[in-house]
Amino acid sequence: MSPLLIVFIALLVISGIALIVFIMMHSGKGTGVSDAIASAFYGTQQSSSVVEKNLDRITVICAVVFMVSLLVLMVIYPQGSISAQ
Repeated sequence: MSPLLIVFIALLVISGIALIVFIMMHSGKGTGVSDAIASAFYGTQQSSSVVEKNLDRITVICAVVFMVSLLVLMVIYPQGSISAQ
């Protein structure tokens, strides 16, 4: 396995796990983990919107890293031609 392959597979796995975690932290209708964290730290409703915005940004970044690493792996190894040499 080449170092490039190892790096992109690690990026794919880490960003996929992070994506699952951050999506689960989003609130549905004001009763999510992010609202509980925001109310514990700030105690106001205005601050929860700041936490939601940061959570949105982190989620988008994780999604972009996931997609880029997936596309790079698809270009480098188009037919799943990874061979253990």
